[in-house]
Amino acid sequence: MSRLLIVEDQPAIAEALTVLFEIHDIPCEVVGGREEALARIAEGTIGVVLQDMNFAPAATSGQEGVELFRAIRRADPDMPVLLMTAWTSLETAVTLVREGANDYFAKPWDDAKLVSSVRNLLQIRALQRENEKLKTARAKSRAEISTRYDLAGVVYESDALHRVVSLAVHVAAADVPVLITGPNGAGKEKIAEIIQANSQRRAKPFVRVNAGALPDELLESELFGAEPGAFTGARRLRIGRFEAADGGTLFLDEIGNLSAAGQVRLLRVLQTGEYERLGSSLTRRANVRVLAATNTDLRKAITEGRFREDLYFRVNVIELAVPALKDRPEDILPLARAALEALPDPGPPLRLSAGAERALVAHSWPGNVRELFNRIQRAALVSSGDVLSAEDLALASADSADAASPPVGVEERGVFEETLRRHGGSVSRAAEELGVSRQAFYRKMERLGIVLERRPRD
Repeated sequence: MSRLLIVEDQPAIAEALTVLFEIHDIPCEVVGGREEALARIAEGTIGVVLQDMNFAPAATSGQEGVELFRAIRRADPDMPVLLMTAWTSLETAVTLVREGANDYFAKPWDDAKLVSSVRNLLQIRALQRENEKLKTARAKSRAEISTRYDLAGVVYESDALHRVVSLAVHVAAADVPVLITGPNGAGKEKIAEIIQANSQRRAKPFVRVNAGALPDELLESELFGAEPGAFTGARRLRIGRFEAADGGTLFLDEIGNLSAAGQVRLLRVLQTGEYERLGSSLTRRANVRVLAATNTDLRKAITEGRFREDLYFRVNVIELAVPALKDRPEDILPLARAALEALPDPGPPLRLSAGAERALVAHSWPGNVRELFNRIQRAALVSSGDVLSAEDLALASADSADAASPPVGVEERGVFEETLRRHGGSVSRAAEELGVSRQAFYRKMERLGIVLERRPRD
């Protein structure tokens, strides 16, 4: 468990604080000055610092406290710091709160508020550290996968897509059908490319076909081929997609839109591995791995009689569900930057303004990754400079993006918002629970971008 570090040179005050926190089961230790404090912080076991503003005998200016606070900020910008101050250094303490100190307590202090503040900050610090560990582990896992496997240019940072990619590379070596589900534009075809690129068939053809767009009269010749004269206008031999993909992988997109007749024809070749060209009685064998994709809820379609259950189980040995872009917001900015790098026109490098980034994150992306790339391309065309603005993106959320505050302190913001909700928006009661003054609570709300809604009384 993280510990509280008390920086106090007066033994009587240090002893009183130590007893107070030990009574409340908060582990703590005391050091007498700046160098000892920085050395302990560097060891990584300190969760909160409670520091005096003066250390030298007869010092009252608070300058030593200022220097220590700023040194802590340089060493660990996220370290929670509480200030202990006499009235002579109160103004200095207020200045440091504006610089990022969590709060200040005048001597003599309120025991209950001080203990509550320390306990809450220790919890917030623990959440931050746990989040950092998870981020580090996820980054390591992503790096390992990108090193070991061909990810076909897929860009992501989210856990949601990482799980899909991890499963895709895992099942790639198994020569079984895979069903890839998800909304249009989310990247189902890219997942299919990852599977093919890491399979035993990677050196063989990878053939794509939009199965749902094929009319019944053309489906058979498109999938299985046609002999010359098989139908009006068929003057030459037509090689079907199954034959073209021989030894490799066939990607059937929008399989959920296949007609009933098309489903029957596809089921036969998947069950037996056999097919005939249109106009021929010679049975051929298909040595093909089938990857299918759909944005349709096939289970619902089966219930409604629009999709064959036996075909569903043929194509769905493994199912990979690609989440919508709105459900993985961590991927939005990396994808946007990748879209900028992929622009074909030469010229000075383009970048996104802070307002553009906020507009991108705020947008709901009904068109998913495809829409994101189109928006970036549009912004690059209409922008008059090398910095793309929110207005260049022409998103519904762009108007307020430049005025919005950037995302900060997600875990800490959540604690403050939840406390406010629990107390019906009462800042006084929320501040009391968190062990901070109303003024400090208001300052923290401002820093975290929390807006208190005022509702008219009934």
